[in-house]
Amino acid sequence: MSLMKRISLIFRSKANKALDKAEDPRETLDYSYQRQLELLSKVRRGVADVATSRKRVELQVNQIEQQAAKLQGQAEKAIAAGREDLAREALTRKSGLGSQITSLKEQQATLQGEEEKLVLAQQRLQAKVEAFRTRKETIKATYTAAEAQTRIGEAMSGIGEEMGDVGLAIQRAEDKTAQMQARGQAIDELIASGALDDASQMNAGDDITRELDALSSGSDVEAELARLKAGNAPPAAIEASDGDILQETPEEQAVRRETSEGGPA
Repeated sequence: MSLMKRISLIFRSKANKALDKAEDPRETLDYSYQRQLELLSKVRRGVADVATSRKRVELQVNQIEQQAAKLQGQAEKAIAAGREDLAREALTRKSGLGSQITSLKEQQATLQGEEEKLVLAQQRLQAKVEAFRTRKETIKATYTAAEAQTRIGEAMSGIGEEMGDVGLAIQRAEDKTAQMQARGQAIDELIASGALDDASQMNAGDDITRELDALSSGSDVEAELARLKAGNAPPAAIEASDGDILQETPEEQAVRRETSEGGPA
């Protein structure tokens, strides 16, 4: 298969699929019924035209027959009056009218036949149109019911396009809700454990906290300073039994302190 044929086939298949999806059988049936009504209207106009022509010919025949009868009477009167020449002229004219009458009657018979055929065709077409209309309405009602049933089934099962979109939206909303709940619980746990203090409490206690920290820091400094002083103090003087002043070494001072506190642990 050539490239152009393949492209043409693909295009026709795509177009056919698109048309099939866009086509509504109810609209197609209504359009077909409208076309049939238009055709029936044309047939009716044709019947009316033929009937009008037939009636016109019929009127002409009547008029010519009246003229022929009048000439016949004139010929009889001319014979009675001894005017054979006038009688002959009247009969000659009557003879010419007779040929016209014959021709017109033939036309009248032809038009009568055409009119009868058209009337019969009109009756048959009208019967078909009425039958099509009844079938059309039945098909439309059945299609509408089937369409409604299908939509209800899709809505109940959730397989329709619209219901599928709604289902996805609900799923996204549930996911976001679960995410927000998890985030809120995590923040509450961090606040409860002290890892994440409440910002309002932190702001309200900033001044007091700073004062307490300053006091604690000052006490620590003073204690450390006292400890350093105690460690670097000169040996304390003790009086010997003989009255001499003896100096204690740092080791002796430590032993004395332990003894006074109750001995080593």
